Amino acid sequence: MKKYTFLLLAIGAAKILSAQNPAPAAPQSESMIIMNATAHLGNGQVIPNSVIGFENGKITFVADATTVRFEKNKYRKIIDGYGKHVYPGFIACNSTIGLTEIDQVRSTRDFGEVGDLNPNVRSIIAYNTDSKIPPTVRSNGVLMAQIVPRGGTISGQSSVVELDAWNWEDAAYKTDEGIHLNWPRMYIYKGEGSQPEDKQKENMNRSLSSIEFFFRDAKAYSLSSPAEKNLRFEAMRGLFEGNKKLYVHCDYVKEIEAAVNFCRKYGIKMVLVGGDDAWMVTGLLKENDVPVVLGRIHSLPPREDDDVDLPYKLPYLLKQAGVSYAISIEGSWNIRNLGFMCGTTAAYGLSKEDALMSITSAPAKILGIDSTVGTLEAGKDATFFISTGDALDMKTQNVTSAFIRGKEINLDNVQKQLYVKYKSKYGMK
Repeated sequence: MKKYTFLLLAIGAAKILSAQNPAPAAPQSESMIIMNATAHLGNGQVIPNSVIGFENGKITFVADATTVRFEKNKYRKIIDGYGKHVYPGFIACNSTIGLTEIDQVRSTRDFGEVGDLNPNVRSIIAYNTDSKIPPTVRSNGVLMAQIVPRGGTISGQSSVVELDAWNWEDAAYKTDEGIHLNWPRMYIYKGEGSQPEDKQKENMNRSLSSIEFFFRDAKAYSLSSPAEKNLRFEAMRGLFEGNKKLYVHCDYVKEIEAAVNFCRKYGIKMVLVGGDDAWMVTGLLKENDVPVVLGRIHSLPPREDDDVDLPYKLPYLLKQAGVSYAISIEGSWNIRNLGFMCGTTAAYGLSKEDALMSITSAPAKILGIDSTVGTLEAGKDATFFISTGDALDMKTQNVTSAFIRGKEINLDNVQKQLYVKYKSKYGMK
């Protein structure tokens, strides 16, 4: 039975891999302007009747079409956006886009490394620009992603990529911007088949001690100039020098408190990833300026006695407490639902524009790229898309055009190709 299952998976993988991705777009060669669209700036502001100009990959101006004067002749191509909406490109944090192709086929998964402490592992060099997944997610407005390694205690370094490129060097937007630490579980599991309580505590203390020793040695190394280079400690230098962030993956109160205190002890900039219980420790997070990259919004609450809608309203609770946050979906192909999951939060306390900020300007700030992307502003990269409907509503969203640094990208993908193929089989128009 296992042989047949593997055979079917292999055949399915071969069929998917046989389809062709569209070629990456050429650099912007002519100045362009979008008129009459509703512009959602990504900073909470909306311009109902806007005009957006861009050339050489940069936004030249964003204004209200009824109050600004400009020379139409200066722009060689004019796009009529009447009845449409323009949004900054969505940014997917904590993803494995380009690092995995088919979750059930091990040979297509390249996001984990052997070993437990691997800060020197670089996710960017494993990024596959020929993956079929980026074209499918950018068709829903996701134009940039943070690609994150998995596994072990210290998984490695993440990078930010643009989802249209010939190779990983071209895709790289910001490389090795942070290191990812999976904080040890700090609760005792008492379910069926669980280890004895003493054994669980022993394992927890051993893991915490190994992290402490490793960071202590890495900090001492960063303060010296050894003749012989240690690749793992070299990768850690940025944490102690302040030019890298430590992304700590954990969910529960005790773990969050321990992680925050640990980072404060070593003077490290921390980002909390996951944070199911972040709403319980907002004071601690705000005091230490720790932003949160929330996980899947469409999920069950962590405890049986939690409010059933807790994951939906968690962003609102953090906003009310003044804690910075972004919304993400761990994984690859399911990133295409990022806008829709974000839209759910607008029904549980957030405004539509606040919800939009959690996948545009907020992740840009956390990733340290907010000076060039995340909002529609003059001088920033022309990375945005046009939709005929609300981009946060799965019923009305329809991305008709998308631009990455002014390059108009091809929105074709394998899912659309299959739709056209089988629509013709059944005589559908």
